[in-house]
Amino acid sequence: MTHPFPQSLLVIGSGNMAGAMLRGWFAQGLDPASVTVVDPSPRDLSAGVRHLTGIAPDIAPPDWLLLGIKPQMLGDVAPQLAGIDLSQALVVSMLAGVECSGLRAALPSARAIARIMPNMAVSIGQSVTALYAEGLGEADRDRLESLFAMLGTAEWLADESQMHLVTALSGSGPAYLFRFIDSLGKAAEGLGMPADQAARFAMAMVRGSAELAHRSDETPAQLAERVASPGGTTRAALNVLDADAALDRLLAEAVDAAAKRSVELGQ
Repeated sequence: MTHPFPQSLLVIGSGNMAGAMLRGWFAQGLDPASVTVVDPSPRDLSAGVRHLTGIAPDIAPPDWLLLGIKPQMLGDVAPQLAGIDLSQALVVSMLAGVECSGLRAALPSARAIARIMPNMAVSIGQSVTALYAEGLGEADRDRLESLFAMLGTAEWLADESQMHLVTALSGSGPAYLFRFIDSLGKAAEGLGMPADQAARFAMAMVRGSAELAHRSDETPAQLAERVASPGGTTRAALNVLDADAALDRLLAEAVDAAAKRSVELGQ
């Protein structure tokens, strides 16, 4: 396989995520002329991309159809897509919570359907993207995995129900980390460090530590113990986070809330 790019790509909704994905693929060789974007107010479309503000009946049958809309919009968009020949199209959906059965019911003429869940780091080519499909041929699976591996890493899920957890863990996860960085800076600021300097220290620490964890053969739990010498400063801080499993419980509740919301969006 020379490249995994579809011959023609129809994108419905080009918000932050879909727009970042397109820019990543264009940088690696996707021909803008092969892409049609339907969006009332798109952002920073590359030269050569065909742009439509609405779904037009003269759209040629696409090789791939990428759904980048909000889950709540599927009911309005699906009837508009009924006039387009999707019999040869692989539908790739990033709609949180909407399962393959719901996508198939909404787009019954599609050749095949797959689901993806990237995250915000797709904008710098470092997303982790979950993939799921039922009955997808090997060629389609290989192309899909290769295409999203271009934007970071891609991993297949064996059970569709796990997509709710992926949404809560890695899809929404960047926001948890951003909040953590912000809170660390605020904590140091509250104890007397200038706000801008506290923010810089927090950011640099998280960046370096994440890279260290990525490169290390040890687990994050093991690395934490390496930093925390008995009776030292780190141990004093970890004693607070570990008391009554406070941090574990808080994050478990947060991820559970996001997963439940993913289920609700699919309904």
